[in-house]
Amino acid sequence: MKVTNTQSSSVVMDRTATGVATMATRLETVYERVHHLANGNAVVIFSVSGCCMGHVAKQLLLGLGVGPTVVELDREMAGMEIHALLYRLAAGNEQQQPVPAIFVGGKFLGGIETLIACHINGTLVPLLKDAGALWL
Repeated sequence: MKVTNTQSSSVVMDRTATGVATMATRLETVYERVHHLANGNAVVIFSVSGCCMGHVAKQLLLGLGVGPTVVELDREMAGMEIHALLYRLAAGNEQQQPVPAIFVGGKFLGGIETLIACHINGTLVPLLKDAGALWL
């Protein structure tokens, strides 16, 4: 039996005979949404409203002349699922927090630590230029 939430086209769950919901379709849709946002914008920040590190990331990029697309997960219908996906992306680095998560040029850059490290070592501006976020 398929259950579809009419409030969001991204909410689709398959129920098994035992009543346990599988989230495969929903996770695929969440992945597609994140992929679409990351590839459709030069710079994307996934954060939570009021997050101080998200604010730092936004201010750093704005200070460089970049207007990032900001997705605040606590204001998104699928925010928890996106957060879970970002957590899995950041899992390769034990120190990495799942948000803020920064994508540049369609690729996952990392969190605030990676963003600041790239800024300090001089690799951030070339990344932003290659992504089309800066025209210097």
